[in-house]
Amino acid sequence: MPLKLPDKLPAIEILKGENIFVMDTSRASHQDIRPLRIVILNLMPIKITTETDLIRLLSNTPLQVELKLMKLRSHTSKNTPVEHMRVFYEPFDKLRDEKFDGFIITGAPLEQFEFEDVEYWHELTEIMDWARTHVTSTLFICWAALAALNHYYGVPKYALSEKMFGIFKHNTINEPVPIFRGFDDEFYAPHSRHSEVHRDDILKHPELKILSESDEAGVFMVSARNGREIFITGHMEYSPDTLDKEYKRDLEKGLPIAKPKHYYRNDDPAQGPLDRWRAHANLFYANWLNYYVYQETPYNLQDIQ
Repeated sequence: MPLKLPDKLPAIEILKGENIFVMDTSRASHQDIRPLRIVILNLMPIKITTETDLIRLLSNTPLQVELKLMKLRSHTSKNTPVEHMRVFYEPFDKLRDEKFDGFIITGAPLEQFEFEDVEYWHELTEIMDWARTHVTSTLFICWAALAALNHYYGVPKYALSEKMFGIFKHNTINEPVPIFRGFDDEFYAPHSRHSEVHRDDILKHPELKILSESDEAGVFMVSARNGREIFITGHMEYSPDTLDKEYKRDLEKGLPIAKPKHYYRNDDPAQGPLDRWRAHANLFYANWLNYYVYQETPYNLQDIQ
């Protein structure tokens, strides 16, 4: 089954070219099915790329999903066309009275700032509080995961001496957890961040459960409230070439940047990246949609509490 997307969203044609089944609003209106309502708060600078990456993964299930894109009133994107934001994004103030089956808050290049120094911190914390009563399950990605762990539970973040940058091996928790159904004992995922959280701080909170860690990258996945909140410190949604683009961009800017670890074939940028996380990324998003959203959400969205 496809995602139900706004007519003319750029991701539609991109993903159709990849033989991925998506559906615009006009076609979906003829199907008598209640789709899952998913909203994405996209904090990444290049929003069209992030939209497409997430839609690619959300579309790979038998469930029909109706997607909304949320924007902040306290921040204006400088790297996405104004017309795109006007047509496809809705401000939080317009959505605050609605309820959703699922919510995704993306990362943002803000790890080197104190949370309170981020210009939209107050609005973001308001949205995170809103999610607890208006959404069945919320997925926090990278910086958003650090921000939510701090806001909800007071978990501090720590600056890294060098950027966590590359593809790292992770374990799965040694007990049955729906998010890992079909996973191997070990899996790979991308990271691109300047900060981290420490397991000792998380273990101080019995309501938090560490689901996955990496010997190199540290804490990777944490859950709370029986999966109504899932925090991921990496980027399972990244396309195969995302880290390559980040690396070359920073090189061109003259910024101090090391090659992404365990990423290029034979550690040689000229040979291109080795894609070894996409299968688990697709499975992760399918499991989240099925076991933490579809199986848990009430048919009547107004019953979400």
